[in-house]
Amino acid sequence: MKTYTLTIKETNQPTILKFEANHFLTNHQSFEFNNIDEAKASPLAQQLFYLPFVKKVYIASNFIAIERYNIVEWSDVQDEVCEEIQTYLNDGGPVVEETSATKKVPVTVYAESTPNPSAMKFVANKKLVTAAYEFTSIDDAKHSPLASELFHFPFVKNVFFDENFVSITKYEMADWNDITLELREFIRSYVEQGKSIINEDAAVVLQKTTEQQDQQFEALDDISKEVVNILEEYVKPAVASDGGNIQFKSYDPESKTVQVILQGACSGCPSSTFTLKNGIENMLKEMLKDKVHYVEAING
Repeated sequence: MKTYTLTIKETNQPTILKFEANHFLTNHQSFEFNNIDEAKASPLAQQLFYLPFVKKVYIASNFIAIERYNIVEWSDVQDEVCEEIQTYLNDGGPVVEETSATKKVPVTVYAESTPNPSAMKFVANKKLVTAAYEFTSIDDAKHSPLASELFHFPFVKNVFFDENFVSITKYEMADWNDITLELREFIRSYVEQGKSIINEDAAVVLQKTTEQQDQQFEALDDISKEVVNILEEYVKPAVASDGGNIQFKSYDPESKTVQVILQGACSGCPSSTFTLKNGIENMLKEMLKDKVHYVEAING
């Protein structure tokens, strides 16, 4: 039986707080409830409405967001609410009744070109994964049923998931004009049917849970932590918009060299080296002064 752990996340609305789960709560579906009557489909939401300060409950793939009335501050009640939801989930309480969860949800997927001519980004209107995952072969993809299916297409070389998109890198034998529509429709149909994208145990096995990543971060030296924070804030959002990811690998204090792993559309991209040298390296040199001299990229 899976064990749920929740992480409290603030939003840009002071009255709304998110409780992120380490497992998916719904089959890539979202539900919004404004009162206890509307929440008939969700025993969890109904339970939350018994708290007098709960105004609205929003349940998504991997989090529960609650909007509060102004009679309390989140700082006074957030830990108790988090514990209540966590206990409910770990006791096996249903999030959404099966009849509601099995309704077909309209899914849209659109294809977006990337700076890498060998990679295409397929963006869904649903959250697909809670962490970034890259798979380079069908053997490597055993933790992802969707990636395994995609590798059955002979032209698929690499599959990368992050948030709400899939980046696919192809072999040169195929032309995007001939395969984009087929891949887009396959992904759309797969997600719409509510099939599993990443296995439940993948986050733990591949060291992707929030707790594991926090532990990895805390084990780093101070300069490495600074590098990770800069990459997270300034580099990753731009790289993700191009269908890729950049991951910190190591920092050598003697040579002052940072090693990063390029994933998704960034891996093997002809412009990646240029971007790295002229963008990321210069940024780290500027922000960390004499602590960083070089950046080396490793393709994932």
